[in-house]
Amino acid sequence: MSTQKPTTPLPALTQTALFRLLSSDITISLTADAPNCLPSNIHDVNIKERHIQSSIVLQVLGIEDMGKSRWEQVEAIEALERGEGTKGREIIRVPTTEDGDDSGAKIDNSGGPHKLSLQDASGTRVYGIELKDIKGIDLGMSIGCKVVLKHPIVARGVVLMEPANTTILGGKIEALHKAWKENRKAELKAAIEGSERAAWSNP
Repeated sequence: MSTQKPTTPLPALTQTALFRLLSSDITISLTADAPNCLPSNIHDVNIKERHIQSSIVLQVLGIEDMGKSRWEQVEAIEALERGEGTKGREIIRVPTTEDGDDSGAKIDNSGGPHKLSLQDASGTRVYGIELKDIKGIDLGMSIGCKVVLKHPIVARGVVLMEPANTTILGGKIEALHKAWKENRKAELKAAIEGSERAAWSNP
């Protein structure tokens, strides 16, 4: 039975529905019909280029700034942990929530391009590459953020993202965001250490 009162205005109902969608896991909240999902052979690298003939809602499972080294990404994460962001070359304090969440903090948007790990309603995951700067995509965005891709091009299994075909709806899946934030720095440091060991073993 609905918990909404019959007198609740339609705009309020719409906002409530949107909030619930943005904070939900779309593999549970959305129907995994073919038109709403990525093609089953999306990862086929033998297909040089194809156009997706529909608009698809995806959620962000991870993000990497390909314009920054791993160490720079570690430093950016640690800056957010200290409650710091950047504005140009200036380091500034950024607000956090009572539980210490820094998802609203923004890193200098001069970074990028970014690589995103994306997931559709069927659970299929794919990488997306930011070809041009897209407002809302940076290392400070929330995991679980919803993205709509409108007729995107897929090149050898990678989705090509640009402002004309990408709309950032926002949102966050709390559990996924917390896990990613806790693990990301460790993964970057492990990759750095692995590269250093490889360099020492191959003079």
